[in-house]
Amino acid sequence: MKSKLVSASESVKRVKDGDKIMVGGFLAGGHPENLVKALLETNPARDLTIISNDTGTQELSIYQLVKSGRVTHVLASYIGSNPETGRLLMTGEAKIELYPQGTLAEKIRAGGSGLGGVLTPVGLGTEVEKGKRKIEVNNKEYLLEEPLKAEVAFIKAQKADEEGNLIIDGSSRNFNIVMATAADYVVAEVDEYVKAGEIDPNHVNVPGIFVNAIVKVG
Repeated sequence: MKSKLVSASESVKRVKDGDKIMVGGFLAGGHPENLVKALLETNPARDLTIISNDTGTQELSIYQLVKSGRVTHVLASYIGSNPETGRLLMTGEAKIELYPQGTLAEKIRAGGSGLGGVLTPVGLGTEVEKGKRKIEVNNKEYLLEEPLKAEVAFIKAQKADEEGNLIIDGSSRNFNIVMATAADYVVAEVDEYVKAGEIDPNHVNVPGIFVNAIVKVG
């Protein structure tokens, strides 16, 4: 079995110009800071699309990545803690798409599950519905939200084994689990790395089949 354990700089070499990158976490909670930092410092890829619940705070590397001018498209739920993303929204220097948090999560889940999209009433009658198809089911109207996929996903877990099986604790599960299923290449930043068989299968949150690379930190 080929080892999935690599360095942070090695793990981000896969990213190329024009890629869509999913970044797990909710602000600093469950955020793969070391992977984003490695991308920022060791890979010059540009014209990137970031798909994330938020774009972090000024203390996180994702803020610097957005500020670097290398991100041209952001899909997120919340950008209030990153003034640079707000500036890009106002100036139009980058395309910023905002979604209700549950809608964003479901779009990613649909992408990972091979679904054609999800139907939701959230956003009807607001700015959210602009340009979207409406579908009526049982005399009730819904917005069709199309699935989201990416070339690369950076996620955060507390523990991984050699096969890439992951344990993600508590609220860190946020977007990290669904993003692991919706990208072609998945990198997991982990705090603990153990031998195959040392994780109880009942405790696995993300099966190793979804994980291509593991970066041990701390």
